[in-house]
Amino acid sequence: MPQKVTAVLSAALLAATCLVACGDDGERAADEITVWTEENLEDRMAVQQKIIDEFTQKTGIKVKLVGVAEDQFSQVVTSAAAAGDLPDVIGALPLASVRELESNELLDTETPAKIVDQLGRDTFSARALELDSSGGRLLAVPSDGWAQLILYRKDLFEKAGLRPPDTYEALRAAAAELNTGGVAGITLAIAPKDSFTAQSFEHVALANGCQLVDGSGKVALDSPQCVRAFEFYGDLARNHSVKGMQDVDSTRATYFSGKAAMMIWSSFILDELAGLRKDALPSCPQCREDPEWLAANTGVVTALKGPDGSAPAQFGEVVSWVVMRDAATDPAAKFVAYMMNEGYERWIGMAPEGKFPTREGFADKWQALPAGVDTKKPLADVYPAEVLEALRTSPGTFARWGIPQGQGKLVGATMGELPVPKALAGVADGSLTPQAAAAQARTEVETIKRGIRE
Repeated sequence: MPQKVTAVLSAALLAATCLVACGDDGERAADEITVWTEENLEDRMAVQQKIIDEFTQKTGIKVKLVGVAEDQFSQVVTSAAAAGDLPDVIGALPLASVRELESNELLDTETPAKIVDQLGRDTFSARALELDSSGGRLLAVPSDGWAQLILYRKDLFEKAGLRPPDTYEALRAAAAELNTGGVAGITLAIAPKDSFTAQSFEHVALANGCQLVDGSGKVALDSPQCVRAFEFYGDLARNHSVKGMQDVDSTRATYFSGKAAMMIWSSFILDELAGLRKDALPSCPQCREDPEWLAANTGVVTALKGPDGSAPAQFGEVVSWVVMRDAATDPAAKFVAYMMNEGYERWIGMAPEGKFPTREGFADKWQALPAGVDTKKPLADVYPAEVLEALRTSPGTFARWGIPQGQGKLVGATMGELPVPKALAGVADGSLTPQAAAAQARTEVETIKRGIRE
């Protein structure tokens, strides 16, 4: 889940979720569908309801919208399936959840392709479609994505004559060179119980060709590529980062205070970096007079490449619309197509810094959409065109552990138990060698895999 969106679900929404899980007594009308959405924050529910009201007015199809929290999703969908009361459509589903529904045979795997073909397959990100496909079938309609990024102080890099940190070599050199004068070379998550650490490491590991599982589904975390990734990340954390168990909040605070030259964070930080959120304002000395100073002096690297990697890669999440197995197919398909076309600009406009469009032709609209919370401003008013272009095209380099291999349930389970961050913390504090950490992580993931119901 993107870091900024892990808000606590309100009591009202949780109650609504429970009601849906328990089912309704009445029969549903033929022209009515139920839609679950993981965009469950109050303001985003309001935006979606407005789009739905217009859809109903134009089509006559009624839509019951229900917000569901991501961390409650597996439990809620299991209860609804047992009660025979699944929704017709689910929106904003992460890749692992799509694969979980696939493994439980709850998806309509024919309708998504028809929707995409209707809208124009060539208008979708090819990589997003690939991540949503299994065995030649499109499981879902990819709606948008957010990216893990390497953010770096352009002013410090230029002064030191350093190149952007887009490779292991360049990143390590910059971290060593700039780790001086009260400024850390990088602020890097290492807290073993933080999913943000897992996402940060996966970003680095994917760059080096390290995979959770191989093509046959065998856990591969002790591969040479993974051992090198453990060594690289551990060295950065131990020698060039802030001491202690850094996490999602402390890494941001350190960079915002001007005390780190680099950090790894998600694209959801872009509005905060620009001073558009009062609860997370940059606090560097220069930021006091100019709230946008840090944003103006921050460069962005999307994909990273390690010495063993075949191509640059980055961790990214694609969220999608799915049509359920027993859905009212025609109205469900019309609804998803509407959300991906007439309603699409408002959908991605709910949080443009974390909703990169997966459809071509929306780039200009996306960068002009106002971002922020307490202050609203288009990203194009803050960041240069080359940064926005790199962000917009980043879904083309998204990679994920386990998803292409059909191991979505394993991915979800590992994010629950976090065996990789636990091993990584051992490398950072010197209690484990990279080889021992990789072996430990492999063993724990194998145990988790055996416990998953096939």
